[in-house]
Amino acid sequence: MTLELEAAELPADAIEVGRILDAWGIKGWFKVQPYSASAEALFSSKRWFLLPSERGAKTFTGPVQLSIKEAKEHSDSVVAMAHDVPDRDTAEALRGARIFVARSSFPTPDSDEYYWVDLIGLDVVNREDLHLGTVQELLSTGPQTVLVIAYEQDGKPAERMIPFVSAYVDNVAWAPRRIRVDWQPDF
Repeated sequence: MTLELEAAELPADAIEVGRILDAWGIKGWFKVQPYSASAEALFSSKRWFLLPSERGAKTFTGPVQLSIKEAKEHSDSVVAMAHDVPDRDTAEALRGARIFVARSSFPTPDSDEYYWVDLIGLDVVNREDLHLGTVQELLSTGPQTVLVIAYEQDGKPAERMIPFVSAYVDNVAWAPRRIRVDWQPDF
């Protein structure tokens, strides 16, 4: 089965935000697994870009664009309906598709809130301006988020973890692309 979806080009600022899990109901709705605890990026954008699953049957070649009619929370996931997905069979054909949204369509965060994707790649320095490394990823440990910092030690790659909480993070500066922390290299 090949879907007749609108071919598109991924925006330059496209961010992968989730994956289509399966059809939901009989009227073309589909279930989405968001990659964030808050699915605001999915709710704020009415244009989703899909790439086919890396595994399994390829029912479409990507990238394609979906025009979203509605997206809402349901249990531990999100369910959505698109203009080009009229029935369950079409929704099932999307199973496994990777969902991308333009970063420019994300809602504006509050002054003390950050999207993880914006923090990845920032340099981390301490109060003495000692470079501690670069943010490689973030981990959610339940009560807090942790910065995973990549650096070199004796010529070998290493990691350090710093809780992303106000007790340790002094500020995030976008112009120099830097996070200043109260942290020492031997912690």
